Amino acid sequence: MTRPTVIALFGPTAVGKTAIAVAVGRALRAAGRDPVAVSADAMQVYRGIETLTGARDALDQDELEHRLVSVLPITETCSAGRFARMAHAEIDAALVAGRTPVVVGGTGLYLRAALTALELRPPAPPELRARLEAELAAAGPEALHARLAAVAPWAAERVSPRDRSRVVRWLELHELGELRPPAGPNRLWTDETRHPTRLVGLVRDRDEIRRRIDLRIDAMLAAGAADEVRAAAAAGVSATARKAHGFEPLLADDEDRMRRDTRRYVKRQLTWMRKLPGVEVVDLTGDPDPDAVAARIVAPLLAPD
Repeated sequence: MTRPTVIALFGPTAVGKTAIAVAVGRALRAAGRDPVAVSADAMQVYRGIETLTGARDALDQDELEHRLVSVLPITETCSAGRFARMAHAEIDAALVAGRTPVVVGGTGLYLRAALTALELRPPAPPELRARLEAELAAAGPEALHARLAAVAPWAAERVSPRDRSRVVRWLELHELGELRPPAGPNRLWTDETRHPTRLVGLVRDRDEIRRRIDLRIDAMLAAGAADEVRAAAAAGVSATARKAHGFEPLLADDEDRMRRDTRRYVKRQLTWMRKLPGVEVVDLTGDPDPDAVAARIVAPLLAPD
């Protein structure tokens, strides 16, 4: 078996990814390695919503250098394709320099983009996206999902009728002639990663996650997340940055909706994790010692030949 050269940590919002990543960094340094974290979060790339996205936690960690955090203006658009190029450059440069990349994320597509050579579809022309977004606003996601089911039943089976962004994206791809069924089984986390990768999924007990979500949101609100969102909106936030979880609810002063939406998103993240072949799930329920967890995670990288 090829020894991993990259560690990837995936987990839902509020599971404690940053704390485990920092502990992994400590374990690697103790073994004589030079770790660097590479964020694989769709929203932490933006500068101006660090409190809302949790990027502030990563930036405040002196123990572990973080890349791809707060690097793009809030007014810019970042697609999965653009992010993949950025992440590949960071990971490759780290490996060339003899460092150990620790890829950390809760956005499934961006983690996938960071670790693999995705066959990424072209972005939609602005007028096509605008038309579909207007139809979404007028008719709702279920109506567009029904349209998707009519033209590509296999695709509709793979996306929830309430998943607004994916329904729109797949209808875009259909109109562009780029929507195609998968050619074969998903070997994403084995031979198809760009570098040998140790993939770890972090989980917690459901009630514990709910408590941590509430604590996280309370801390965000106390730190001024609502003011941050209003400032971003006034600055001309891009359509993609505006999709940060909690952005629209806070803009509408609806904290309860923010909590509900975050819990739903966590469920989707956990569903995505369960589909990952080869992932090793590590349960953080009860707050086990982070250094003990990290020692288990890094062990395959440090094992003697």
